[in-house]
Amino acid sequence: QSKGKKPLFVQLVLDNIWSLYEAVMKRDKEKIDKIVTSLGLKIGARESRHTDPKVHLNAICSQWLPISDAVLSMVCNKLPSPLDITAERVEKLMCVGARTFDSLPPETQELKSAFMKCRSEGTAPVIVFVSKMFAVDAKALPHNKPR
Repeated sequence: QSKGKKPLFVQLVLDNIWSLYEAVMKRDKEKIDKIVTSLGLKIGARESRHTDPKVHLNAICSQWLPISDAVLSMVCNKLPSPLDITAERVEKLMCVGARTFDSLPPETQELKSAFMKCRSEGTAPVIVFVSKMFAVDAKALPHNKPR
C-alpha cells in the first residue's frame, strides 16, 4: 500500500463489483455482455431491457453473488457447533426472565438432554428457539459504558 498499490481484497473483489456497477449504471452494453458471458450468467431479456438499471444490476448480482449462499456459508463457518453447548447455556436458553430451570415442568426439563444431543431421528423432539433482536445504541452496551 505504501507504493500506491491497492490491497488484494480491493483488486480481486471490490474492483470487479465496482466495474459491474459502473457498466450497468452507464448502460455500457458491450461491457455488460462481456461480464455476463465471462461469469456464465443467464440474464432474462426482461431484466436487461428494463428502464431502471438497478433491476438489471440486481438480476446480475443475484446470480453471481447470491446472498443466501453467502449467509449460509457464513453461519456454517462462524457459528459454534450446537453440540459444543454447555448444560448451563441450555438452561439459560430454556428459561425466560427470572424463572429458574428447576421451576420448569418436568416435560420441559427432559428436553434439555435432547437439546444437547442434537439428534435428527424421527423420534427426537423438535425444538424451536425464537429470538427477537432489538436495536440498541452502542453507548448503551455494557462494555461501552463509562466506568
